[in-house]
Amino acid sequence: MPKRSKFQKLFRDHVFVILGWLIWIILQIKGHKFGPADSLAVLAAGSALTFCTMLGCVFAVVRHADQLAELMDEPYGTLVLTLSATAIEVSLMLMVMAGGAQNPSMLRDTIFATLMVVLNGMVGVSLVSGGWINVEQSFNLRGALSFLHLIAPLSLLLLVLPNYTSSTDGPTLAPVQGAFLGMLCLLVYGVFLIIQTGRHRSYFANMSAVLDEDPETNGNTAPRLRPRRSAIVRASFHLLAALLPIILLAEHLGSVIDLAIEESHTPPALGGLVVAALVLLPEGVGAQRAAALNLMQRAVNICLGSALATIGLTVPIILLAASLQRHSLTLGLSGAEETLLYATLLVSVMTFVSGFANVLQGVVHLMLFVAYLFLVFVP
Repeated sequence: MPKRSKFQKLFRDHVFVILGWLIWIILQIKGHKFGPADSLAVLAAGSALTFCTMLGCVFAVVRHADQLAELMDEPYGTLVLTLSATAIEVSLMLMVMAGGAQNPSMLRDTIFATLMVVLNGMVGVSLVSGGWINVEQSFNLRGALSFLHLIAPLSLLLLVLPNYTSSTDGPTLAPVQGAFLGMLCLLVYGVFLIIQTGRHRSYFANMSAVLDEDPETNGNTAPRLRPRRSAIVRASFHLLAALLPIILLAEHLGSVIDLAIEESHTPPALGGLVVAALVLLPEGVGAQRAAALNLMQRAVNICLGSALATIGLTVPIILLAASLQRHSLTLGLSGAEETLLYATLLVSVMTFVSGFANVLQGVVHLMLFVAYLFLVFVP
């Protein structure tokens, strides 16, 4: 039965990936792009089909990323999933921006939504799920704090500092300020990756990890090297095949999001929440699974790594694209959102400084997440 279930999931993944490629090829051949020229029925059906297909491809990315995580040592496994989600996020935001400057707060709303979804939603679900099954879980304190040491100051520089600069009017940055902030984020994230994969790699490894030696090889890992490399290459190919349709279809979904923001009376922050939710879904599923399997360090790496990757990679790319397209971006948060950010960073530090995770901590994070969702619709 487990083999049949695994085969069914694999078959379903392939169906969504093939469907994603077919939809993109058909749209390219016809030269069609969803927009105001389409009727409401065509727009609703086309966008729903595109979104569902991208969602299926997202779950395929999760499955193949999990396979890579099992084949590769930490933190490389979770890093693959994080960078895959970042590629989806950047492509979606670039496509929305390409439609014009209708939503100058898209970057701010998406970054803020990402922080709320990750630090409150994903962390909360992971802690509750893992704590409910395993009572209490431990993780590497130094690794968690390494993430937070960058997330806290960079998020404040990006989302709070623009409210108090005097070079421009409103919660915006001058082009030179935006370029400086983007380069700073990119530089610091590059240093972090060197530390994460180099001299302090043990900070991000599972605390219960042990050497996996096959008794049939008497400690000699050479016979296993070739099959492992082959499996890594195969899993990487499948992950890339599932990831590319999401990126390619982002143009069409982005045009729908841009049109909905421009035409509807929904809250502006909802666009950022939609982008963040679609992008973070694979990582959210991966973090919950890891916590349920008592792999809390992997869950911490996924959650905090995705938040840091958004600030360290997405921000510089979007700031550069905005400057090239002469888009003025609204970056500073309002008073209520700023308060939520402060509360989230404070609670996150209090949670991860303990080195242990339980249900109560997860409930507190979920409380902040529910408050964020409520304020999106009732600002």
